[in-house]
Amino acid sequence: MSDGAYRAGETALLAVVEEAEPLVGPWRRRFDAVAAAGVPAHVTVLVPFLDLDRLDAATMDDLRALIGERGPFTVQFDRCGRFPDALYLAPTPDRPFRELTEAVAARWPEAPPYGGRFADIVPHLTVAHRQEEHVYDEVEATLTTRLPLAASVTSITLFVSDGDRWHRRAEFPLGL
Repeated sequence: MSDGAYRAGETALLAVVEEAEPLVGPWRRRFDAVAAAGVPAHVTVLVPFLDLDRLDAATMDDLRALIGERGPFTVQFDRCGRFPDALYLAPTPDRPFRELTEAVAARWPEAPPYGGRFADIVPHLTVAHRQEEHVYDEVEATLTTRLPLAASVTSITLFVSDGDRWHRRAEFPLGL
């Protein structure tokens, strides 16, 4: 997810990584604005997803079935990576996240990942965003000493923005 202005009714599908919160939470609260907006440590599956007014019962059922077709999986975060404007933890394997993103985007092509801004899907757990390089260096040096981190992904969570904060709206279990 990116920080910045959020639209009321904007939605996101996220794989919440509760196991990462003790490690990255303090850094995210300092250096990633989405943490302050109510978003826990996560790997994005699809943002923006459909606007809230498009999420009727049939769409929710389709989403539940699509996500439920895939089984739960375990990932390990064993290294940091960087984008020009972010420091993140990289999941291994990343294929299950890619497959989820591709499946949801194929079913709802009007909701391409990140609004179609990026050609490649790079699953990641953002720790710091829009910071100076020395901040990334400091955070990475500290995190690297505490990796690897294992996590189980058993569901995907739908978050909805009210314009200022993000709120959990629904949980979709993997492997129904």
